Amino acid sequence: MSNNDIFKKLRVALALTNDDIIKIMGLVNFKVSKSELGDIFRNNDHPNFKPCGDQILRNFLNGLVIYKRGPRPPKQDQPKA
Repeated sequence: MSNNDIFKKLRVALALTNDDIIKIMGLVNFKVSKSELGDIFRNNDHPNFKPCGDQILRNFLNGLVIYKRGPRPPKQDQPKA
């Protein structure tokens, strides 16, 4: 299963639009355009198909955690023993 397949399945399962995905990627300061997303979600045999790299999928997953759970709370100083 390719990164493109994983990305497509997550998009459908979570009912995300391209705007949602751009917002999610923005949560981890990763910029992606609508046209780039369109190329990633195309069929493999389409001339404008673009393989989804590890970096894109990784940033999407990291952003998805923030999108679903909220931002990580700041660390509090631990008392030293």
